[in-house]
Amino acid sequence: MPTAPTPPLRIAIAGVGEVARKNYLPFLASQPDVTLACHNRTPAKAEQAAREFGAEVCPTLEALAAWRPTAVLVLTAETCRHETGTELINLGVPRIFFEKPLVAVHGQARVEEADFLRGREMLHLAAARRCETAMVFNYRFFAQSLAARAAAETRGFGPVIGITAQVHYACWSHCIDLIHWLAGSIKEITALAGPVERTGDRVGAARDVTASFITEGGAAGTLVGTAGMAWQHPLFELTFTFARGRIHLRDLDGTLEILDGTRQQQETISFGRDTSRWANYDESFRQAIGAYLQSLRAGTPPPVPGIEGLRELQVEAALQRSIRERRPVRLAEEFPL
Repeated sequence: MPTAPTPPLRIAIAGVGEVARKNYLPFLASQPDVTLACHNRTPAKAEQAAREFGAEVCPTLEALAAWRPTAVLVLTAETCRHETGTELINLGVPRIFFEKPLVAVHGQARVEEADFLRGREMLHLAAARRCETAMVFNYRFFAQSLAARAAAETRGFGPVIGITAQVHYACWSHCIDLIHWLAGSIKEITALAGPVERTGDRVGAARDVTASFITEGGAAGTLVGTAGMAWQHPLFELTFTFARGRIHLRDLDGTLEILDGTRQQQETISFGRDTSRWANYDESFRQAIGAYLQSLRAGTPPPVPGIEGLRELQVEAALQRSIRERRPVRLAEEFPL
């Protein structure tokens, strides 16, 4: 017998800024089973996006919820994501997909402890209202990230024993998530902040941060964050050392290096020279959004659940407390999920 067709997806967009118009709406509009609606605090922006991508305009969040979406993608600025997400949960939408970071009232380079508390409150409310939450974290969908994960899982490298990370704040929450994804949860962290604020592209001014941490699996790590890194240089470098191997990831379109102690091999995987970091970045969005849509079609859990956004904020909250109180912070004890 032929397979029954899946019902069409009704995808609502809350916030149609640059990221939504460039990285979400073109892909969503190309999907034959997707119907779109959008809302923006500036009505003219919603009307422009509707004309360009064939969406219905909803003048309020109440109207967006009344449109009965399969899922709402909250793509507002991080400064009002908590407010928007909480209102949508209270309006009874069944699923919410969040841009990163989950909550950052003062911007992504100035996450504070209260942002973790706001995010936890919002996700607890979602669970109580049976609203399924998901995160973008599209860096998981870079080709180099997927290859790194496959190598870690299949090559018999053994446990992770060390992690080093140098990160521009534009990539900060993504890289904390990659540490979780490839090495497991952070158990304890000790951090210091630099004495001056540096101004960086796309993130504003913020102090440098350096941290040492231990994962739940016993790996020791270091994490350095800055807004001052030159934009034309690699925006992040992550190295994961295993008992019998090492994996090094570099930038949005950088090379992946694998040192394989079990095979006595060193491999370097790189992208073609006609592929820019931004083309690779755009492709990671298509992969991430496509994976989420497929989970909706199949009725399966989202590829990146909302709790991963809270786990990222848990690390940021612990960093800020450690800096302020000049002591180690145990994440699960002081910032339980």
